[in-house]
Amino acid sequence: MQLERQLKELGLTENEIKVYLTLLRIGTAQAGRIAVEAALERTSTYNALKRLQEKSIIASVVEGKTRMFSAGLPEKLLDMLTEKEEIARQIIPQLKTMQKFELEKENILKFRGYAGVKTVLNDVLRSCDSGEEYLMFGSEGQLSKRMPEFSRIYVAKKDQKKLKARILLRQANGKKVLSKYTAMKSVPTDVVSLTSVSVYKNKVSLLLWSEVPEAIIIDHEDTAKTFRSYFEFMWKKAK
Repeated sequence: MQLERQLKELGLTENEIKVYLTLLRIGTAQAGRIAVEAALERTSTYNALKRLQEKSIIASVVEGKTRMFSAGLPEKLLDMLTEKEEIARQIIPQLKTMQKFELEKENILKFRGYAGVKTVLNDVLRSCDSGEEYLMFGSEGQLSKRMPEFSRIYVAKKDQKKLKARILLRQANGKKVLSKYTAMKSVPTDVVSLTSVSVYKNKVSLLLWSEVPEAIIIDHEDTAKTFRSYFEFMWKKAK
């Protein structure tokens, strides 16, 4: 199940995952056999095969009058992501130009859903220079609990950039610090927060861990100073 979930994170649909894993398991095969082995209808199988070919994850060849399908090397998944990354790099300057006017008017950005959570946390990675520090407090454990795979990736990227973090948690004692760049202190259990707050550069981000998460980035120097001051006060009092 974890493998299927990870492939879904890469952008494959449920049917594409079934067909791809079936091909890896049985090797070269006709569409009819793939449909049986993957427990899919013929139409769904053909559609998945077509999309996987467009993504260059699988290949096909005609043997006689029969079209046979086979899975490409798993490294093809990296090629797919590299291609998407290159497309994104090409269009980002144009998108920034379009966004510039709105950003000058609005310094609060709002997002909804798990994609929004990723956007906010990736903004921390992009905004902070190597070796810089950011501060975080509130709603401990939600990221690793609800987005475990992304949480591991995020920590790995943070450590690769050597970003330092100071974190305030309720009942931090006994919790394992998974990064040598992270320092942790605890506050009393009656300090309640259903929101994760991060302070970095001149920004403050808030993650509201409701059933459908919501995320906010406030890009405002004075607001960041205010939250940083609150954090430093609590850090001195924490254990």
